[in-house]
Amino acid sequence: MKDELADLLRQALNGLCQSLGEPLPDPLAIHLERGRGEGHGDYASNLAMRLAKPLRRPPRELAHALIEHLPIHPHVERVEVAGPGFINFFLTQDAASAVVARIHREGAEFGRCNSGGGERIIIEFVSANPTGPLHVGHGRGAAFGAALGNLLEAAGYDVHREYYVNDAGRQMHILAASVLVRYLEHRGEAVAFPANGYRGDYIHDIARDLEANAGERYRIAAAELTAGLPADANAGGDKEAYIDALITRARALLGETRYQEILSAAVAAITHDIEDDLAAFGVRYDRWYSEHSLVASGAVDRALEKLTTAGAIYEDNGAQWFRATDYGDDKDRVVRRADGQITYFASDIAYHLDKFERGFARAIDVFGADHHGYMARVRASLEAFGHDTDRLTFRLVQFAILYRGHERLAMSTRSGEFVTLRELREEVGNDAGRFFYVMRRPEQHLDFDLELAKSRSNDNPVYYIQYAHARVCSVLAQMEERGIEHDHSAGLAGLGRLNEAHEQALIHALGRYPELIESAATSQEPHQIAQYLRELAAAFHTYYNAHTFLVDDAELRDARLALITATRQVIRNGLAILGVSAPQSM
Repeated sequence: MKDELADLLRQALNGLCQSLGEPLPDPLAIHLERGRGEGHGDYASNLAMRLAKPLRRPPRELAHALIEHLPIHPHVERVEVAGPGFINFFLTQDAASAVVARIHREGAEFGRCNSGGGERIIIEFVSANPTGPLHVGHGRGAAFGAALGNLLEAAGYDVHREYYVNDAGRQMHILAASVLVRYLEHRGEAVAFPANGYRGDYIHDIARDLEANAGERYRIAAAELTAGLPADANAGGDKEAYIDALITRARALLGETRYQEILSAAVAAITHDIEDDLAAFGVRYDRWYSEHSLVASGAVDRALEKLTTAGAIYEDNGAQWFRATDYGDDKDRVVRRADGQITYFASDIAYHLDKFERGFARAIDVFGADHHGYMARVRASLEAFGHDTDRLTFRLVQFAILYRGHERLAMSTRSGEFVTLRELREEVGNDAGRFFYVMRRPEQHLDFDLELAKSRSNDNPVYYIQYAHARVCSVLAQMEERGIEHDHSAGLAGLGRLNEAHEQALIHALGRYPELIESAATSQEPHQIAQYLRELAAAFHTYYNAHTFLVDDAELRDARLALITATRQVIRNGLAILGVSAPQSM
């Protein structure tokens, strides 16, 4: 309907300009909004106000003139001018009811559109380092990225979902050293655990698997491993210097083959755990992209060579630096250290270049809020390659803070004292987890209330929405139990009987859904879907509490059943985008 009204205004503008002897203004987008409350119409346009300057006429005068040139449309009851020049459209009841028939006709496809035109988009999200299990903070990025991908697909984009596995670099060596020390403990070697190591039961689990599979293969004497190393933090030393020295010693004593076996086993175990965790959370990826494979293929070296050729790399004190300040960053960035090791940033440069070389029109990076300073340098590297930086979008996700009662729970992967995403799922379930994580804009702070998420009350938004779906299913079950036949065709034909205020409010809410999908996708805001579903559920529950559906009047009964089953379908469609189930009973 919105598109049809825009076309009516376009025809009216053509007719008006011809009558005035004026050329058509430069290409002008025609905007329509849903009317804001009773008396403001179903749709409103500010076209007359936007035309006032180019046509040199008062906006209200132009609004009346445009209305005079509007073609007749069977679903437009009347058109009025309001305020400084808004054009308000009032639709017939048939037009409003037509949305119910459309929902039944399109089913799961209702609301989907092609505003994306098949444009290829890559979304990278979560991408947590494989140094430990995912915690509840990562869950928000997972839920948001997954919902955003579903939303963009519903709007007609070709979406590719990717997890970038940071399986190269210093953190992986710290992980390997942590596992080695725990392995040696299990083999009877007393080695003080490094202050900068990764703690937690999962490190013991990996060490036990190594022991079970390889026995004594990685055993080295504790005295040999620690002799002559600098003091660790608990002895007044530098924890960074100690862990680096420990890694160097371990590699020398084990030899590169055995050392890499430990590292690979640790990374594989944690990455597999992350994959399983996300899959159980209903989050899927099209590709798990290994940083190690990027380095091993020479892609990082090639990217740095391109930047060197472009004059964007220089050397200082034996290290290679990217001239990030030439492209708007606050300082230049090291891409290769003096010891020849590439930095994380160098890998990220190559990875983002690879995204566009694979033919994606746009890229979306879903990062934690602590990566705010990272955006400028990544954009700077793309600009140095000659790419349009507007093709890269960052969505920063604030980590959710988990509370159990009044107690805030820790989430440090280094200390090992954290609540995992798996534990959250087991306690509150996937549906509450997925919904609660996307209720707000990702940039907004989120306190995750465990007790609310588990409650079966109207205060729990996901329960409230799912209960609306289940209530419709309950009505249909009652209908079967009472032996009442539902004439689907008669229900659609009798929608004109739905004159009650609650019915009209519900129909109006259903009609908003397709526009919502388009606007939410454009702004990349899945939380709009969550908010809409709460409003739709509220409209349904109000209707349910005020009226009886299985009335004796067959025509009215069939029409009401057509309305509530359409509502059930839209709830189901919206929940699917968020990755939440639509149960038939609660």
